Amino acid sequence: MTANPTAEARVQALGRQILDLMEGESPSIFKRDFWNGQIMDWSMKMPAFKVEMFRFVDVLPVLNDSTEVARHIQEYFCRPDQDFPSALQWGLKTLSPGSMMARLAASQIEKNVVSMARGFIAGQDAKDAQSTLKKMWKKDTAFTVDVLGEKTVSEAEADDYQRRYLELMEHLSAEVRDWKANPVLETDAWGAVPRVNISIKVSALYSQIDPSDHKRSIEVLSRRLRPLYERAQQLGVFLHLDTEHYEYKTLTFAVFKSLLTEPALATMPGGCVVQAYLRDSYEDTVDLINWARKHGKVITIRLVKGAYWDFETLHAQLEGWPVPVYTDKPETDWNYERITRLMLENIDVIRPAIASHNVRSLAYAIATAEQLGLPKNALEFQMLYGMAEPLKASVKKLGFRLRDYVPVGELIPGMAYLVRRLLENTSNESWLRAKFAEGATVEKLLAAPTPGGRQTTHSGYPAAGVPRCEPAGKGAFWNESLTDFAEPEHVVAMKAALERVRGQLGGQCPLVINGEDVWPGRALKSVNPANPDELISTAAAARHEDAQRAIDAAAAAFPAWRDTPAAARARILFDTAELLRKERHELSALMVLEAGKQWREADGDVAEAIDFLDYYGREMVRLSGGHHIDLPGESNHYFYQPRGIAAVIAPWNFPLAILCGMTAAALVTGNCAIMKPAEQTPTIALRLMRAFQKAGMPPGVCQYLPGVGEEVGAYLVEHPKVDIIAFTGSMDVGLSILRASAVVRPGQRGVKRVITELGGKNAIIVDSDADLDMAVAGTVKSAFGFQGQKCSACSRVIVLAHNHDTFVDRLVEATRSLTVAPAEVAASKIGPVIDEVSQRRILRTIEAASETLEVALTRTDLPSKGYWVPPTIFKNVPVEHTIAQDEIFGPVLAVMKARDFDEALSMALSTRFALTGGLFSRSPLNIERTREEFRVGNLYINRGTTGALVNRQAFGGFGMSGIGSKAGGPDYLLQFMEPRVVTENTIRRGFAPES
Repeated sequence: MTANPTAEARVQALGRQILDLMEGESPSIFKRDFWNGQIMDWSMKMPAFKVEMFRFVDVLPVLNDSTEVARHIQEYFCRPDQDFPSALQWGLKTLSPGSMMARLAASQIEKNVVSMARGFIAGQDAKDAQSTLKKMWKKDTAFTVDVLGEKTVSEAEADDYQRRYLELMEHLSAEVRDWKANPVLETDAWGAVPRVNISIKVSALYSQIDPSDHKRSIEVLSRRLRPLYERAQQLGVFLHLDTEHYEYKTLTFAVFKSLLTEPALATMPGGCVVQAYLRDSYEDTVDLINWARKHGKVITIRLVKGAYWDFETLHAQLEGWPVPVYTDKPETDWNYERITRLMLENIDVIRPAIASHNVRSLAYAIATAEQLGLPKNALEFQMLYGMAEPLKASVKKLGFRLRDYVPVGELIPGMAYLVRRLLENTSNESWLRAKFAEGATVEKLLAAPTPGGRQTTHSGYPAAGVPRCEPAGKGAFWNESLTDFAEPEHVVAMKAALERVRGQLGGQCPLVINGEDVWPGRALKSVNPANPDELISTAAAARHEDAQRAIDAAAAAFPAWRDTPAAARARILFDTAELLRKERHELSALMVLEAGKQWREADGDVAEAIDFLDYYGREMVRLSGGHHIDLPGESNHYFYQPRGIAAVIAPWNFPLAILCGMTAAALVTGNCAIMKPAEQTPTIALRLMRAFQKAGMPPGVCQYLPGVGEEVGAYLVEHPKVDIIAFTGSMDVGLSILRASAVVRPGQRGVKRVITELGGKNAIIVDSDADLDMAVAGTVKSAFGFQGQKCSACSRVIVLAHNHDTFVDRLVEATRSLTVAPAEVAASKIGPVIDEVSQRRILRTIEAASETLEVALTRTDLPSKGYWVPPTIFKNVPVEHTIAQDEIFGPVLAVMKARDFDEALSMALSTRFALTGGLFSRSPLNIERTREEFRVGNLYINRGTTGALVNRQAFGGFGMSGIGSKAGGPDYLLQFMEPRVVTENTIRRGFAPES
């Protein structure tokens, strides 16, 4: 878009005119004589204070008395590690939170924050907000009402939001009927404009919304939206679908188009939002224009800059995905202007709503409309309620229609909205901040934006589009990105992979010994746990003599492999990782069918396997140099050598990642490895073996030995030539391996090294001030993801009494809302357990516990075919009960009530396991206490307890949860090697080489 000099001159003139009309005024949030204005001032000058202030604002609504408010103020603003001026501590630094003075001060601060919130939120519901809306109308400002709280965790809550939207329409339609006519607000260049305008967030209407489950999500959203549109059509209400996170953008547009092409809604006008900070927003606008023209529709597009910039940027960088937003503010402004022109040039099908607080953006829209010969009432400007009052006044003085975006709702979800608004307007690149807080020059405020500016990134992360981990094994390690199933092409690819893999089922998995395929005559059947009639493969079942052949082959191959340079061994790992990358979707699809892992669970499994290969390869190269201490006359070299032969005994729940991680560690350190996969998942294990072979692993260095654990596994453990046993599985089996390995047998030349990762009885603590949206969602995912079949899964949730009843009610409804289906179905959140043995064991456990405990939920809507277990929640579980002490490894959750935080910590630490733990809290003090006192291998704060990533969250526990270092950590490889020191006296007859 090349600027026209004449048009640019008009933009500048209009911008100066608007600024002149604003002279002498500033928005309330930037006025120094208001408490909230002072808070804004401090926040802009002190970034550390800004973080603490907005976190305090976020937690405030859930604090139940002034003592709690005072305590949190002290925790956020009066900590010894902070260097805040005393004025920011409101006199509370030395007071007891329960003292009269502290409670009075806290009460006043609470009132001030609530008052600030009410400046942005018109009321708790339509009735509460109606007087505000009427005043706005009288002052020539229209409205679009938004019901706050887009986060729903259950279908019951989604139904409630639908009801609230219907009630809002009914109430406002009746309320505005007798308002005085206002031609500017209720007519445009094409006719009447509805008085009632409501904005809807689609994510509030379906708790299981999922871009990978595109068809089902559209069906459910359409079912909930259809009554709203039908009633709006009857009442003459205009409905606008908001666009929220990038993840839901494509779904939102799809639902919008689907509804408005239904015959019953053929004449229904509608609106949607385009976010100009998205890199693909111009193309989205073109698509909406083409769709509207094709179907004879006229639609409103609210053009916004975008409200989730920080989240979208950080989320994409953490996941290793391309950042979907422009990272340079001028680029967003430039894109905003070109979309503005695009809409105005297609005024036959688009009604533009220019939503911005940027004078330059507004002036550009006016100048472009003039250039195209459009009347004033072809344009509508939209701004946020409670903000930019001088700008609003200027727009109205110029004769344009103005509409405020007016949030309505309870204070708790309202605070999330408030924080988002405050963050926007105190950001370094906020136009309002530049104008009213920093006094930027007119030239700077009205400067024409240009594309191709700087591309900022979050410190320490590669820029958008840069590979996270170089395939060649060079450069820094970055975790393999998970597949973003919000991108339609990935969904298509996964479905195609499932079809291909299903067409290949039923084959044979031979043993692989010394590089040759071997069939011993015995076999194991691998079946789909959702449909046991579907054969995945027939796998060879190794005998003792097969295990002996594998050991002999490994012993013969060991000397040459031991002496192979570490870089060459690492190269084979890097090449194996490349092969897994190329087969990624097929490997995931195979796990979906063989292990019953849902799409994202299977994809994460593959990504973790790739991570292990890349990470351990790099770590071995780092360790291979050893450690040198050279002194005059003496040379010292500390280095490592491999131990010998490793038996790798892997579980079925991470059939690729854990098998790959343990095997890769053994191999890259110079040991030979014998892979013994779980009986239930031999097929995916063979794929790993084939990848090692294709990458150039010499014969005999790695063997593939499926079979019955009690037979071939036990033989490997007890064999005198096996030097290392790497095992992941149950506590009972792990302890039996330790006992067997402690016996020194004839011919054994060293003490066996046993590396075990065992089970867990993992607890999440939900504090009295926790964000319950986050806590419920995190607990559900941790407890029931992959049917609870993870050693890291949450099996106990300990809830402080203040939150207990509300949390349990929401937890039960959220679990009731999970989609039960075979893992191959994209919507599946609850699939089958791995086999009939597990199914019977878990069902017996549930039945026994139900005799003495209160069952809060047990699902009954399960398929009849397959190994299904109902997600089950017990509440008021005593700390000593078996349900609270023993690992179940299934979809069973115990809810426990704690009187206070001390008791919660005591409950969490009451088992013999110490694997993972979690905390949901907004108390800095309790977060710090948990770091120190909740002693588990992996502690997660304000997130779920599953999903550890190599390097970032190296995984492993202690107590009865394991003996060994943390997988994916910097000292994991040391377990597979023995350290040596060589010292040489370099003095000969008084001479020594120079150092």
